Parts: sequence; C-alpha cells; structure tokens
Amino acid sequence: MLARELLLQAASQLELAGCDAPRRDADLMLMAVWGLSATSLMIRLVEEVPLDIAQSFETLMQRRLAREPLAYILGEKEFWSLTFKVTPDVLIPRPETEHLIEVVLQYYPNPNAPLVICDIGTGSGCIAITLAHEFSKALITACDISDKAIAVAQSNAENLGVTSRMQFYIGSLYQALPEPMQFDVIVSNPPYVSLDEMTALDAELGFEPRSALTDEDTGLTLLAGLLKDAHMYLKANGMMFLESGLCGMPDTPTTLEKVNDYFDLAGNFRGSIYRKI
Repeated sequence: MLARELLLQAASQLELAGCDAPRRDADLMLMAVWGLSATSLMIRLVEEVPLDIAQSFETLMQRRLAREPLAYILGEKEFWSLTFKVTPDVLIPRPETEHLIEVVLQYYPNPNAPLVICDIGTGSGCIAITLAHEFSKALITACDISDKAIAVAQSNAENLGVTSRMQFYIGSLYQALPEPMQFDVIVSNPPYVSLDEMTALDAELGFEPRSALTDEDTGLTLLAGLLKDAHMYLKANGMMFLESGLCGMPDTPTTLEKVNDYFDLAGNFRGSIYRKI
C-alpha cells in the first residue's frame, strides 16, 4: 500500500475512534516507525510502505485506537520547544502549562538571575528543566511523591543538559525536602482536577497517572497545602506560581499576598501568583 493510502485509511479509523487530530497522529506514528522527518514523509507519500514498517505502524495504530495518548506511544512530548521523555508514570506535558513558564518570565525577565527555584510535583520535570534552560544560573530543586516520576525527570535533565544545576527529592509536597530550604521561586502544577470533573475527561486521561490529576476531592487539597506552608520555604519577597483550573484557588493565607491571577489566550483561568509578606 502506498504511504498516502495508508495514512488516509489510518486517519479515517482514528477519526471514527474519537481522536482529536487523526491525520497528525497517523503521520507522527508512521514517521516514528519509518524513521522519517516530516519532509521525508511528504516525499515518500507515493512510495510503497515496506511490510515490516506497515506491521509496526499497525501495532501503534491499535494502541492509539484504544485512545492511548500519542505521547506514551511515541515516548516523548514537546514542551517549550524542548523534547521530553514521557512514560505512563508521569503526566504528559501540556501546552496550557507553558503559561506558567511565561508568567515566571514576566516577573523575572533577567535570564542571568541566580535564582533558587523549587518545583513541587515535578513529574516529567518539564517545568523545572524549562526554567533551568531559561535561567542559565538558576539552581533548581525538583520534588515528586513518585520515585518513578523522579527517575523520568532525572533522565530528562540529563538528556537536556541541566543535571549539574538540579537536585531531585522524593516525597509529598514540602516533606520531600531533606532539610529546611528557602527559595526565590516556588512553582507547582499539582493535581487539581476535582472528583466530579474526572468523570467528564477524555478517554486518553484514563492512561495517565490518576494521582497526578486529582486529589480525589474538590481539587483544592494540594493547592491549600502548598499555600499554607509556602512562607517557611520562600525567601523574603519570594514568589509562588501555581497552576490550577476549574476548581479555582483556596483562600490566601495571611502569610502570603496574592499578586495576581493569570489566564490563557481564551480567557480561561490558569493559575495564581503569590508573594511572601
């Protein structure tokens, strides 16, 4: 079968299965098994697909038809123009989280600032490692309750060349830190999907680690924990940047000043910014 015909057939099947971007998914899976760039694939559209390549493609197709996320099938996901390894042990980096990076850069525009940063619930490490790239002199601590997630984050830090300025700890929220530490900046994209919201999520979300998505309650539990003790881990005038969603934010503790909320391009609430009083 010609590559063009294979892709049209695959895209039709994926569309019927409810996939959002069927042709893109088909292209990327064929590129992966055939070892082609997007340009090379365009050139080969009128070529016959070798049998072994077609069989490997079909294996990936069956996974995608079952609504397994493409990032897990390919083993990687782009975030902030960096390529991150992802496994089912970590949440897949999302474009929405890039707004968190943008907001941090607005408040800290100097790329040479020697910031000390903590990312709590680091997952794949996409936030921490991206900030390490943006701030060439920053020292960054990344924490997660999952040892498997930390292993993925460490691998990404090594692949993206920032290991020397990062340290990793396993544990829940601030309990992960081995000793009292203070930071210029704390960032977090914690589990904030409420239990009610979980029932309405796309099928792909069922493949992602549930504990990285929801607190099994209102969505506010971990956000409240992060805010409550932040003052003990922030330097004077230190700032905290938290991602959230439909659940909103808990009340601001008296030890912090809520500086602002931030929104995506569609006007949807994406999180809040705090400063230590």
